Amino acid sequence: MIAPFLGFFEVLIWLIAISQIIKHLDNWVCYVAYGAGFATGNYIGMIIEEKLAVGIVQIQIITRSDAHQLIDQLKAEGYGITHQEAHGAVEEVSIIYSIIKRNDLSKVDTIIRTFNPHAFYSIADVKFINKGLYPKVNPMQYWRKGK
Repeated sequence: MIAPFLGFFEVLIWLIAISQIIKHLDNWVCYVAYGAGFATGNYIGMIIEEKLAVGIVQIQIITRSDAHQLIDQLKAEGYGITHQEAHGAVEEVSIIYSIIKRNDLSKVDTIIRTFNPHAFYSIADVKFINKGLYPKVNPMQYWRKGK
């Protein structure tokens, strides 16, 4: 709901800035001021977005050493993971996938650095997830009496 509202003011500010540049085509200071304002706005926006840490991300962790302690710790902290063994370029590796809240990223980073400091990991923004983050599944729901 807030995006259209912010978009309105973004375009309004852009129109005012461009109209001033058009009025003063012979003044190079207007060009520099516009460029500096644009760069400053982007920088401040990135800082605000990072501080808010809104949204969810996918983290993919690739380890060359045994990943069981890392996996156990992530599970103990309540993060859902998917783990698979794979063939790397030179050796066997473990790949761990997890979808986490963006504001939990520093906590997961600390866990990785503690339990597998040489792990390679990448982080990608997630636009949509189905069924929420790591839904708690009751294993008894799959138990059928008499079978």
